[in-house]
Amino acid sequence: GAMSVDSITDLDDNQSRLLEALQLSLPAEAQSKKEKARDKKLSLNPIYRQVPRLVDSCCQHLEKHGLQTVGIFRVGSSKKRVRQLREEFDRGVDVVLDEEHSIHDVAALLKEFLRDMPDPLLTRELYTPFINTLLLEPDEQLSTLQLLIYLLPPCNCDTLHRLLQFLSTVAGHAEDTRDKDGQEITGNKMTSLNLATIFGPNLLHKQKSTDKEFSVQSSARAEESTAIIAVVQKMIENYEALFMV
Repeated sequence: GAMSVDSITDLDDNQSRLLEALQLSLPAEAQSKKEKARDKKLSLNPIYRQVPRLVDSCCQHLEKHGLQTVGIFRVGSSKKRVRQLREEFDRGVDVVLDEEHSIHDVAALLKEFLRDMPDPLLTRELYTPFINTLLLEPDEQLSTLQLLIYLLPPCNCDTLHRLLQFLSTVAGHAEDTRDKDGQEITGNKMTSLNLATIFGPNLLHKQKSTDKEFSVQSSARAEESTAIIAVVQKMIENYEALFMV
């Protein structure tokens, strides 16, 4: 109703809890008309679609310039340039990524952002349920994954949708193809399995693993890693169905 956010505290407990459940929140700053037009997509957040600017900018840049780049996300980047980009985003600078920016630097920045989130995108709380979907019958796995996605905070859910949409597009350009003149177009070689192998441990984990832990690779850890990759691969390959209400 026509009520200011300040008056929420005057509501009785039941209504207050309801609003809390709806994740009522307002944008930090009013969005421009252009952004509003672009953001009329469905979201679990009733107010506005929440995708971090860094994630959206990196995905857009790579969709525009990097889909034919062989081994995207696997080739090394300039640590200095990535750090500089990261600092600019952190300072709130309106960073415009264009063809001058290296594909591999932008790809590394996106990976770093997801890796360094205090709580992973798929949340620690839901780690075990996500992994346990693999124990279900194949036809139940997707519907259960969809329900788990609905349990994510709206910001995580919106960001996951944007990321999976992007990764699905990258995987769609993995194979070599031919243009209308019969010229061969080299694919990027990044299949959904390759992408899940890279992104899985950043999106779904119980706790940050140190380099030392990785060097002592127990069979249990290897099994866990395989499960994480399988879950994320299934999400990349079925992202449209997962977000279809």
